[in-house]
Amino acid sequence: MIAGAGKMRIDKWLWAVRLFKTRSLAAAACEKGKIRIDNMTIKPSRLIQKGDKISVRSGAFTFRYEVLQMTENRMAAKMVADFCGNITPEEELEKIKLHSLEMRALQYRGEGRPTKKDRRELDDFINS
Repeated sequence: MIAGAGKMRIDKWLWAVRLFKTRSLAAAACEKGKIRIDNMTIKPSRLIQKGDKISVRSGAFTFRYEVLQMTENRMAAKMVADFCGNITPEEELEKIKLHSLEMRALQYRGEGRPTKKDRRELDDFINS
């Protein structure tokens, strides 16, 4: 693992710190304008360095990260905090939590396949 190198491509870094599953997905996000540095859309070949602040738009939410260190190799999930700092504003995190709660509230009981608990209750009712 090369840590502390001067500059590197943003698509490689996004993949290495596990923000995207593949490097091609990271490059596609850059091309679609979902990755920004200083409110400017960037190309996948853009060189980043330590201290850069990156915005990643995912759906209606925008996450912000700070580059703490460089790495060329994909790393274990436990090591990501050493290379990437999450600086997403609190109001954005609250918006994400509210959206999550809304989505859970919209799941109607009885739709779709029965759960294991539902099946057991039905079996008990039939066999009684």
